[in-house]
Amino acid sequence: MITSKQRRYLKGLAHELEPMVMIGKEDLTDNIINELDVNLEKRELVKVKIQDGSALKPKETANELAEKLGADFVQAIGKKFVIYRKSVEEPKIELPKA
Repeated sequence: MITSKQRRYLKGLAHELEPMVMIGKEDLTDNIINELDVNLEKRELVKVKIQDGSALKPKETANELAEKLGADFVQAIGKKFVIYRKSVEEPKIELPKA
């Protein structure tokens, strides 16, 4: 679980990110979950965009995915959301102390 200070830091880093994963009409498929899992391990901080054809709500979807993948919800703005999970093999992001 990340603290509010760490969440604020991650929001700053996420501002520059482009969405790495897109969720379309088919909503949450196993392929999307696997792709997000790979991206989280590789990059730790991932921005996801929900396409216009999807009925999913960003914050609810982000929390569901974070729970499934052992990640933390960072933020949701519009149709985009950001989640974070520390890499097991190669941690890249140094979070501020709580």
